[in-house]
Amino acid sequence: MRKVALLTGVTGQDGAYLSEYLVKKGYTVHGIKRRASSFNTNRIDHLYQDPHQENRNLILHYGDMTDSMNITRIIGDIQPDEIYNLAAQSHVKVSFDTPEYTANVDGLGTLRILEAVRLLKLTDKTRIYQASTSELYGLVQEVPQKETTPFYPRSPYAVAKLYAYWITVNYREAYNMFACNGILFNHESPLRGETFVTRKVTRAVARIALGIQNEVYMGNLSSKRDWGHAKDYIKAMYLILQQDTPDDYVIATGITTTIRDFIKKTFREIGIGIEFSGEGVNETGKIAQINTDLFVEKIGEPYLEAMRKRIGEAVVKVDPEYFRPTEVELLIGDATKARTKLSWEPKYNLDTLIEDMMQNDVKEMKKEAYLKEAGYRILNYFE
Repeated sequence: MRKVALLTGVTGQDGAYLSEYLVKKGYTVHGIKRRASSFNTNRIDHLYQDPHQENRNLILHYGDMTDSMNITRIIGDIQPDEIYNLAAQSHVKVSFDTPEYTANVDGLGTLRILEAVRLLKLTDKTRIYQASTSELYGLVQEVPQKETTPFYPRSPYAVAKLYAYWITVNYREAYNMFACNGILFNHESPLRGETFVTRKVTRAVARIALGIQNEVYMGNLSSKRDWGHAKDYIKAMYLILQQDTPDDYVIATGITTTIRDFIKKTFREIGIGIEFSGEGVNETGKIAQINTDLFVEKIGEPYLEAMRKRIGEAVVKVDPEYFRPTEVELLIGDATKARTKLSWEPKYNLDTLIEDMMQNDVKEMKKEAYLKEAGYRILNYFE
């Protein structure tokens, strides 16, 4: 019998990578996606199979983390061996604008899954993975952060996730559930949403190099994060549910980098040197130099002369609108427990992560540049 997994948040970055990973392992994967008026499955379209096909590997269901009856019905119908709760309103800054919705989805949504498994008497069959977050540490009480580090959440998102973390622990202890928290530090990829800081940077850098965009506006450039690749982190999720006993694990690289340095590394990946000057809202990043050979290799010779003319120009600026009301200044994880007990070891480092993201975004932005130019030519023809 094939194992059955249920993924909430299946259309997101982690859901897409984990779906593909589990399908390759022989699972039948069921995914919950929200109803939308437009298609939002582009990350998993390569796994799609026609509903009329027998023995499908990926089956999608309409659902929402705010609807307990819907969640209970889906779990009851599927009878999953494993549930990976990846769904969330996961944008920290947005959580300050939508705190109630964030609490409902990220906090109570987890409770709805746990309670459904309990009520359906699946506690002996179904293992549950709860996607926790390094944002729980917030105003950090210890460096680096590990499983025993006290939490100090600094956003509605983190507070909602704190409830989800502890309700998972509570159901594990109260009902003998196999329910685990993966406290994942920041993990990125070419599939990351465009509004998240890393993808915002890689897209903007590609667009600036191709002459589509003049500059990018950022928030706190001094914030430090522990960035890994989502492909590595979804493997840790799987390993957590394959253990003999349920437990909670920090998943991290153990290396922290400022957003400022992430931007420098991203520009450097395509041969552009950036120098920062100024402080606070007046800080800017200017083009200092061009590595001609690398730029031509990564971007192309037709764009080189225009970029040379921009040496000395500011392409990175600060907009206080992107500041959080309460900032998380430093995150760096200690994944010793995961490395020891799960035998988990990341394959990507920050440089190879940036390379992967930039290859994708340069390719995508070149398509945009081509279509834009083609559109101008058509308009000029008719004029």
